[in-house]
Amino acid sequence: MQFSARLAARRRPRFKSIRADEMGLTTPEKVEEHAQTTFPGYSPEEMEILRQKYTPEQMAALEAGEAAIDPRDLTIQARLRRDPYRLPYLDDFSRVMPIVDKRQRNPDAPAFPDPNARFMDKRENLEDFMQWGRDIVPPELQHLLESSSVFAPPQLSADDEARIRDLPEAEREREMARLQRDLAAAEVERMKPLRAHLEKVMPLEAAKFWNERSTMTDKGTPGQTAMVPALGKKLRGVEGLFTPPIDPEDKGLDDSGRYKDLKRRMGMNVPELLDIKVKTLVSRRVDNQSRLGKIQSFWVLAIAGNRDGRLGIGEAKSVEPVVAQAKAKMLAIQNLQPIRRYEDRTIFGKVKAKVGATIVEIAARPPGFGLRASHRLFEIFRAVGIHDIAAKMPRGRNPMNSVKACVQALQSQKDPNELAIGRGKKLVDVRKVYYGGNVY
Repeated sequence: MQFSARLAARRRPRFKSIRADEMGLTTPEKVEEHAQTTFPGYSPEEMEILRQKYTPEQMAALEAGEAAIDPRDLTIQARLRRDPYRLPYLDDFSRVMPIVDKRQRNPDAPAFPDPNARFMDKRENLEDFMQWGRDIVPPELQHLLESSSVFAPPQLSADDEARIRDLPEAEREREMARLQRDLAAAEVERMKPLRAHLEKVMPLEAAKFWNERSTMTDKGTPGQTAMVPALGKKLRGVEGLFTPPIDPEDKGLDDSGRYKDLKRRMGMNVPELLDIKVKTLVSRRVDNQSRLGKIQSFWVLAIAGNRDGRLGIGEAKSVEPVVAQAKAKMLAIQNLQPIRRYEDRTIFGKVKAKVGATIVEIAARPPGFGLRASHRLFEIFRAVGIHDIAAKMPRGRNPMNSVKACVQALQSQKDPNELAIGRGKKLVDVRKVYYGGNVY
């Protein structure tokens, strides 16, 4: 008996059909109304304004173009985009749009920056400073600036000098001091308008001078370059999205933001992350055979421990050795796992782990025994906070496998509390130690 596939039913449309009367423009009257509303002609007032801006020949061409285009055809055939991605070209071109239009050239700017521009020397800096002082003074006060006692100290008149020349020496000195005081008081009174003006404008002008004025001989004049203008400080849609990597809580220990992502993952601050002991145990050069030849890179294996029962291992590969080490250390910190310790100094009993052809056997030892293991295992035990232990590798001693086997052995310890619960007893009954007896 043969069965054939069932014919598919007519697929229902995803969107509901729109009736013609809902779209509008179903009658000539509605089409005419829409044409007059959307594409209105020029009013007499607008035509008068256009005649003031354009020549008679241009106005004739404009009127001919308006007569050639029927608003009804625009209503029926033309399409006006109303989506948010439409190009904003329907304007009178009265203003420059930086996104669409080309950058305006400054007619006063040179075509290229001065190639011989240099930093001003002491004399040129002094002249520039004097010119700045003249520029901030209005023309009606320039005579006070030029006749100021700073540039020309006040002098006694010829009559006063002739009058005090024949006086005795003591009296001449007293008269000279009095005349100088009178001249100084008169000078202060004469300079009051200039002083009031400088006190008003000096804070802003001084800030502009030190922050904006160029110290180059070309005054920092920009050329007609193709470089895009710099972005503003506040951009719509972007403002507030960027956060600088500097965190005040880091106390200046991570200004580059290197530990920013690690802080979020670990829930720790930078001082706590830096307190973790990190060490590279294995590093070697590896090659990847590709159609372009052998691509050399560096492989690094690192460990991390807080010296209080937590241990992590991380491995990374990169073309640059420094990058590989940094990645491996970050991964080691991120992979921190708790390790069981007996009395915070050794492990529980004996454990063994095998990775590849390498076997690592670890056994607990009494207090004061120390760390008796190879140098890589020694660093692992010291990082996790173990002080008394014995470890041996009866077979292969591959560096990578020995490190991984040691970490695997430490993580595979049996929990004595679980064993006691499985026997239906308490941990002290399993150990048979009461009142601080022998703990080993």
